[in-house]
Amino acid sequence: MKLEINGEMRELDAEPEMPLLWALRDVLGMTGTKYGCGIAQCGACSVLVDGVVTRSCVTPVGSLEGSKVSTIEAMEQDAVGQKVVEAWVKHQVPQCGYCQSGQVMAAVSLLKENAAPSEEDVRASMQNLCRCGTYNAIHAALSDLAGQENA
Repeated sequence: MKLEINGEMRELDAEPEMPLLWALRDVLGMTGTKYGCGIAQCGACSVLVDGVVTRSCVTPVGSLEGSKVSTIEAMEQDAVGQKVVEAWVKHQVPQCGYCQSGQVMAAVSLLKENAAPSEEDVRASMQNLCRCGTYNAIHAALSDLAGQENA
């Protein structure tokens, strides 16, 4: 099966029901996307599928033919991704960093949909879990990117 991943057509030797997460990590060796819970609750495995944040741990690769998948590995080449990563650094968002690839992907999805999200938009969209509790720093980074005064 062929998938477009980070702008490149990739041939995957995988069963159609294999979760995208394992196809990325085990078949393609792209380890930036993390395994967290395996039940689409934590968001560590978040990627963009056709620009929409998607939990890769429960998304079968067979359902993605014809879709464009973007992972954390491509964010430094993405204009919005670059801004998000810069804001993450500026606001010192990561602590352990494990969930941050998913957090960045969720933020990129939000900002591509709405370049100036309100505080309510941020709260509604940023639902990924973080064991280190970096939520305040994430919200500060997103407020900064949205041009809000209270960043």
